[in-house]
Amino acid sequence: MKRHHIAALALAAAAAATAAPAQAQTSQGVTKDTITLGSIQDLSGPLAGFGKQIRLGMTLRVDEANEQGGVNGRKIKLLVEDSGYDPKRAVLAAQKLVNQDKIFMMVGHLGTAQNMAAMPVQFSKNVINFFPVTAAREMYEPFNRLKYSFAATYYDQIRLSAPHLIKEKNAKKVCTIYQDDEFGLEVLRGGEAALKTLGMEYAEKTSFKRGATDFSSQVAKMKAAGCDFVILGTIIRETIGTIGEARKTGFNPTFLGSSAAYTDLIHKLGGKPMDGLYATMTVQNPYLDEASQPLRFWANKYQTKFNEDPTVFSVYGYTLIDAFIRAAQKAGPNLNTDSFIKAMDTMVIPPDIFGSAEGTFGPQKRLGNNLSRLSQIQDGRWKVVSDYVKP
Repeated sequence: MKRHHIAALALAAAAAATAAPAQAQTSQGVTKDTITLGSIQDLSGPLAGFGKQIRLGMTLRVDEANEQGGVNGRKIKLLVEDSGYDPKRAVLAAQKLVNQDKIFMMVGHLGTAQNMAAMPVQFSKNVINFFPVTAAREMYEPFNRLKYSFAATYYDQIRLSAPHLIKEKNAKKVCTIYQDDEFGLEVLRGGEAALKTLGMEYAEKTSFKRGATDFSSQVAKMKAAGCDFVILGTIIRETIGTIGEARKTGFNPTFLGSSAAYTDLIHKLGGKPMDGLYATMTVQNPYLDEASQPLRFWANKYQTKFNEDPTVFSVYGYTLIDAFIRAAQKAGPNLNTDSFIKAMDTMVIPPDIFGSAEGTFGPQKRLGNNLSRLSQIQDGRWKVVSDYVKP
């Protein structure tokens, strides 16, 4: 009886030993025919405009890939959940996508605080956080093999771009208004680093809570401080609200925002008062009458499919899915988390029709590049006004 028991244990151990490598070679969300991707967007909150555009951009690239036979014979299935730009809802959305829908990867999740809240849910199940639509340093720091980021950080955007513009404008008093969360603090710190290189400090710092709509007291503080240059840790309505209030009160400093404020919604919703705003950016907003024929063709293709004009956030959605496809194809037919990471470790993403800089990744490099450039709203339209600013 004892011999039978020992034999049974040995058989079980052997089975476990042979099963372990097989298990390591499989990842949830990948079947013989399908790769299931998940994304969390704001579809009902203050950044719903961004969330919709990202989703449509991703959808366009997924549809293109599937029409061409998919990735190594597998069709892509994209599932999108709504966070309402609320970190708590982002956690619930991540739990659903990871545990119920069994996604292979989280792609293009919008929002800094939202990503930070959701990542632990993903990482506990070995699910990669791929190219989140936020430029926070936490998207690749501290190092985690499951983090990949494409966006030059808000910190570096402001740190590198602000000194040039401050000197060009001969600004004497630099102030900041920022959203009191992880996003706004990154802009604030980038500005502090920029000013340090010039031997300056903020003349005034003022903040607001996420979701705020009245910025009169903050603008009054900056005006009273005599600010002639304002760094904006703001997104859509806060950018419009701050600049609109400033113009009304005759306060006209140079305004510099991050890539979070680089959106066509600023001039579409804010109108003429938004002229003159500078923002850091990477890929450019795709207007339907672009001089570049490939960009114009892409913009018209998007417009035809969705019956609305594309935006820079549409481009983010499109290009991040394109990057996923490149890496998944490189990983080969045996697609799993390990093979995808191995492919990304030698990945070079070349510049594209949207003007992006080259992105490179490696075993210890999880940010494609940290380069950004400046654009300005001129006559109701974003115009690129600088080359990429190198460290």
